[in-house]
Amino acid sequence: MGSLHVDRVSVEFPAGRHAPVVVALKEVDLKIQPGEFVVALGASGCGKSTLLNLLAGFLSPSQGQIKLNDAVVSGPGADRAVVFQKHALLPWLNVIDNVAFGLKLRGMGKSARYDTARKHLVHLGLGAFETHPVYQLSGGMQQRVGIARALASDPEILLMDEPLGALDALTREKAQELIIRIWKDTSKMVFFITHSVEEALFMGTRLIVMSPRPGRITHTFDLDFGRRFLAGADARTVKASPDFIKMREQVLKIIFGDEEAAGGDHV
Repeated sequence: MGSLHVDRVSVEFPAGRHAPVVVALKEVDLKIQPGEFVVALGASGCGKSTLLNLLAGFLSPSQGQIKLNDAVVSGPGADRAVVFQKHALLPWLNVIDNVAFGLKLRGMGKSARYDTARKHLVHLGLGAFETHPVYQLSGGMQQRVGIARALASDPEILLMDEPLGALDALTREKAQELIIRIWKDTSKMVFFITHSVEEALFMGTRLIVMSPRPGRITHTFDLDFGRRFLAGADARTVKASPDFIKMREQVLKIIFGDEEAAGGDHV
């Protein structure tokens, strides 16, 4: 398995007539190693989603380059899978056909793609729902179908754009635990965006904090809270530990300080 390298990447968007260009990202450097779970955090407008869209190949950098396994990222590819905030499932297909859809587009035979899809559905606790229409599932179950679809293509890296943001609090906590268990089981690289400091600290092995526009990585923290949970600690006990609370307040202070420095217009 290789690594992903963001090398001095900047992104500029054209503005309206007579208006200056919008610099969304400025000289961002980031390297994600095999098996890392990197979480990006920052105020709205800091460029988190822009960075994820670059990694996915949906956007091209204005300057710099992105490499995955030493190959330049120049567009979408099966080596990268995206899980969106809204599950983006196809409502006219049942659960297993949604999971197998990408494999069908790649020309995989029906039996093989169903075997692959079924394996991931069972892993995510959805084996009994493979023939159900997706609209019959709860929001949390639909999001699990989206994760199964992403895993089915066996990507090098999972790109997750606030995948738990639309879930209720209890479902969200359970989904956090599920995702980090999946990460442990698959050893995939993960790039995860969230607005929740608690979620970021609990799930990631590394946290990057981004500044308001133009987005830059201003702080990096190595984390082990998720590993404590995976080692057997209760999730709420981990989140209530003094060092977790101390780091949460430290990160919040950084983000609130950035917002105040930017005049509060990025909230």
